[in-house]
Amino acid sequence: MQSSQPNQPTPPFNFPAARRLREALGMAHGHVAYGMQVSYGLPYITPETIAAWERGLAAPTSAELTALAGTLWCSPGELMGAATTLREHRLARGLAPEDVARGAGVEIHAYLHMEETNAWRGNERQSAALAEVLQLPLPDFINVIGRADDLADLLRRAVTTRWQGYVRPVSKMLPVRKRHLEDVLQQLHADYQSRMVRTLSWGGGDGADASGSAGQDYLDKILEHFWTQVRGTGAGV
Repeated sequence: MQSSQPNQPTPPFNFPAARRLREALGMAHGHVAYGMQVSYGLPYITPETIAAWERGLAAPTSAELTALAGTLWCSPGELMGAATTLREHRLARGLAPEDVARGAGVEIHAYLHMEETNAWRGNERQSAALAEVLQLPLPDFINVIGRADDLADLLRRAVTTRWQGYVRPVSKMLPVRKRHLEDVLQQLHADYQSRMVRTLSWGGGDGADASGSAGQDYLDKILEHFWTQVRGTGAGV
């Protein structure tokens, strides 16, 4: 029998982890299915369901994932692949929507809409609170609030012009301490400019082309360089 919630989105599922955790507990497929039936009110779950999940032939819904995690004595995050959306990060932490809404300081109906549309609309204070509630690393945080492209644009302008003018715009987007952010932007600016100077100093007719290529490659990967510098300086939420 199939799930009674066929339209419920399925979170990313790490099926090898599900098998590994079950075997570590010495449980058969039937034991897991029975636990989900009795403890979580999911009578349609069968040993065949568990086997199909572990082979990657099907995936549990969010409610089924929570029940499976409870039966296997682990957190939902241990059974998930890489979380990318607001909803998936919440599930990975085993939190109810009400918990996240309250922690972030938004109304529950507004939060549910943002989760449904995967479009965070909180203000600066609420965004910082969201990062704390979901324990989001900064790269995940900026992706969840849908500002990765905006951040990359600011960083490109910072390294190609005067970085000092972009400390405030970037700090309004990310909950990073100002002093750390200044260090990061200054270093990114120096790295970019040194590439430009170094390639131009080679001389020859291809100097400008080499400089442009090196500079563009750096700009294309600006977010990667930024996160590396943020981790290196110890900047954080």
